[in-house]
Amino acid sequence: MSEAFEKIRDEEKRLLCRSYSRYPLAIVRGEGSRLWDIDGREYIDLLAGIAVVGLGHCNPELRAALDAQAGKLWHVSNLFYQPEQLELAEILLSTTHHDKAFFCNSGAEANEACIKLARRYMRKVKKRDAYEIITLKDAFHGRTLGTLAATGRESLADGFAPLPEGFAQVPPNDPAALEAKISPVTAAVMLECVQGESGVVPLPPEYLREVEAICRKRDILLICDEVQCGLCRTGRFWAFQHAGIKPDAISAAKSLANGLPMGAMLATEEMAKGFEPGSHATTFGGGALVSAVARKTIEIMSRDDMAAEAADKGAELKEELLKLQCEFPEKIKEVRGLGLMLGVEFRESARPVWEKLLEAGFICGLSHEKVLRLLPPLTIARDDLRKFAIALQEIAGA
Repeated sequence: MSEAFEKIRDEEKRLLCRSYSRYPLAIVRGEGSRLWDIDGREYIDLLAGIAVVGLGHCNPELRAALDAQAGKLWHVSNLFYQPEQLELAEILLSTTHHDKAFFCNSGAEANEACIKLARRYMRKVKKRDAYEIITLKDAFHGRTLGTLAATGRESLADGFAPLPEGFAQVPPNDPAALEAKISPVTAAVMLECVQGESGVVPLPPEYLREVEAICRKRDILLICDEVQCGLCRTGRFWAFQHAGIKPDAISAAKSLANGLPMGAMLATEEMAKGFEPGSHATTFGGGALVSAVARKTIEIMSRDDMAAEAADKGAELKEELLKLQCEFPEKIKEVRGLGLMLGVEFRESARPVWEKLLEAGFICGLSHEKVLRLLPPLTIARDDLRKFAIALQEIAGA
């Protein structure tokens, strides 16, 4: 380790709460799908800030939008009408069947908004005392107390009890278990179409359609958490569109503003009746600066058909990874995912492979010690993906 890196590592220990296990890198610059550390070493980024910089680091069109808005207006709060917010809502809603948007600052807040709206809609509009949200095991919905309760993982909740009540979990891919859990107090089912934090696990389209059918039959709401899998990541603009379902609400964040803190809840006209002035709010959500950048992000994603880009590039990379699985079946257990949201599960710990990839100049995610998680910028060059596949082959065969 260099002296420059050791200095910044020591300063981090002195100044910040110890709540992160950090990669052994100090990143100081990014461009496209490339990152550079404090010592000037270059990396191919296959993580994209955890699926955040979908259009690449320091995208020139987004920089121009940011600069233009920065000289005009940053923040006035949601006490005022803001054209930038309306322009964003118009283009974002055009990508889906939803009618109304609520803007916030993160994925957890977007999921909190979905939870609150579901409960309030049931009580104020449907006149039913229904509040329980059913989620799936192995889910991840955020780290606020409410979204921790929705996530349902004891390891993440350690030391934070008691968590809010009103959440229940069922196994994924088991429609019978889901229907058996529904009771008069059930308000909604909330799920990720691709479970990202659990190691990139897509839910089968037929299962998602069965869940929707159960929700309609039992007159409860369906919410899709699109925080990580949405915004073209899986090869469709929204992951739920693979199954042809129409959830009542979805949450979005991550690459919505390509690196600026931005979240959104999108809801149908009917479900949106659950909110009225004063029922839910946020100071920073949908401010002029982030809204202008987010609007440009969605414009570029639609204009350049980034969903098709992700589908094509992801299919090519997945094919190469499946070849590696066939070549090294004793090491690679499974390759799964959609678009540019892929997971490579190893039979033993993947950490040694992850470390060697980092040494070779490739930044990947690591989930549950066994899964390499690949979430590169949607704009990444095919040649960079090929370089990664070659490096992985060499490391796996060593």
